[in-house]
Amino acid sequence: MRGLLDAALADPWTTLDTLFDGPLHPGGRAATERLLDRADVGADTRLLEVGCGAGDALTVARDRGADAVGLDPQPDGAGPRTIRGDATALPVRDGAVDVVLAECVLCLTDLPAALGECRRVLGSGGRLACSDVVVAGDAPAIPDAVAEACCLTGGRSRADLTATLTDAGFRVEAVHDQHADLVAMRDQVRERIDYHSLLGMLGERGAKAQAAIEELEAALDDERISYVSVVARAER
Repeated sequence: MRGLLDAALADPWTTLDTLFDGPLHPGGRAATERLLDRADVGADTRLLEVGCGAGDALTVARDRGADAVGLDPQPDGAGPRTIRGDATALPVRDGAVDVVLAECVLCLTDLPAALGECRRVLGSGGRLACSDVVVAGDAPAIPDAVAEACCLTGGRSRADLTATLTDAGFRVEAVHDQHADLVAMRDQVRERIDYHSLLGMLGERGAKAQAAIEELEAALDDERISYVSVVARAER
């Protein structure tokens, strides 16, 4: 059992993937659908998903007729029409796509570099549809490994995110708060995993992880940690 717990802590995203159906981010498939609606993704839209993971959002885009390609550092298992690559050096020609989709991934990159690449591959009037964790005030004091698993290593405020988009040559058209989706995702994990009992089996290491979780939950409850989705248009 200890070995299973160690594996789960070492790769929390794979562990969470076994608990949820569809895209692994707050709001799931429904949130992806709403974001694609706001970005006007429909038949024949040329879409690139950065950080496509298992390819769930690609399926959502293709179901509405989009010409969708996925990119990921490890695209194995994401299905057809996926390529290996990094958000800061997209292997795509200039102006080749209409929409770049990036859900819960840009916070893990060098944001200005990634946005510069998104702007480069978008045609005139192209749209960036992204969602990410945002932080109000100071980020919770938690271990680096926990921060990375929770997409907080690049934690930034909503204002910082929109300002960086503007600096990269985008005009922000809509920002939607999804704090409720983030809380709902936390509650689903609570329902399916008794992590209090499991962490208790790991002694001092488990106690440190438990303390980090409690700090995260406090920050989530008072909305120091939230989640937003943004549609921004490439300026001509």
